[in-house]
Amino acid sequence: MNAESKKIAEAALRMAMTESREEEAHLKGDFAKQQIKTVAVDYGGEYITAAKKIIERAVVAAKREGVILETHVDEGAVAGAAREALSQIMPKAMGLNIGGKIGIARRNEHLSVAVFFAVGLLHLDEVAVGLGHRAAPRESDELRHV
Repeated sequence: MNAESKKIAEAALRMAMTESREEEAHLKGDFAKQQIKTVAVDYGGEYITAAKKIIERAVVAAKREGVILETHVDEGAVAGAAREALSQIMPKAMGLNIGGKIGIARRNEHLSVAVFFAVGLLHLDEVAVGLGHRAAPRESDELRHV
C-alpha cells in the first residue's frame, strides 16, 4: 500500500474516533502542520435512512472546511469514499441504529473517509468501522495536463 494512502486513511480514522470537539480541533491542528486537511461530523440515526444523509453531510462538511474544492471530481471522491465506508458496516448495521462520527482527511490527491459508529438496539451496542479511499487530483494538477 502506498505510504501516503495509509497516512491519510489513518488521519480520517483518528478524526472519526475523536470524543469531543476539543479533541477534533487539536487533531485538526496537528494534521494541518503536516499539510493534511481534516474534518469530522457527528451522525446518528437508523442505518437504512441514514446512508444518504451521511454521504451528503460528508460532502458538505468537506467543502465547508476546505478539505475539497467545489468541483464534481472532489465531491464525487468524497461521496464515493463515504459510500464505500458505509458499505463495510452494512452487515452489522442493517435495520439498527447507528451513532458516531465521520472523519475525512486529504493531502494532495489522497482522500479518505472513515466512519466509526456504535450500532445497536437499546443498550446492546456493537461497534463498526468503515473506510473508503479515493484518488482525486487537485485542480492545479488537472490544469497542468490540459
